[in-house]
Amino acid sequence: MARVAQLGIAIGALGMILTVMGLFPGLTGLEPTTGIGVIQIFVILNGFTLLILGALIYVKFTFYAFRKSSLTQQIGNRLALTGLVLAGLSALADVLGFGSHGVTVENGTMFLGRIQAIAIIVSYFISSLGVLVYAFGGSASHTNGKNGE
Repeated sequence: MARVAQLGIAIGALGMILTVMGLFPGLTGLEPTTGIGVIQIFVILNGFTLLILGALIYVKFTFYAFRKSSLTQQIGNRLALTGLVLAGLSALADVLGFGSHGVTVENGTMFLGRIQAIAIIVSYFISSLGVLVYAFGGSASHTNGKNGE
């Protein structure tokens, strides 16, 4: 199971790299433009999704490899994934049509407002909190299913 945990670390590292590339495109040699584009938002969202999924895989196969998930861990898992969905919805609100600004058709850029940015950060915090709940929500001892012996 150590190999799967290492795969979780690799997926998380790839997610971190993609997130940094999406947030700061000038680091990769691309010329930064004014505003933020839809592709840039997709890169940021995909990077953070990989980061959270890598963290969940790492925690599962490092600490709880041969155990069933407890109710607390299942809540943490769903909280992490719900945070990712909320981040996607708030980041793409204008593209999906329920945002207040919309996409400007003439140059294809979109306006990422302050409320959207706060919602993305809060959603990422919720998702990270879900990973922590998953990590700390498991049982500390391995009982082999024999009434705690």
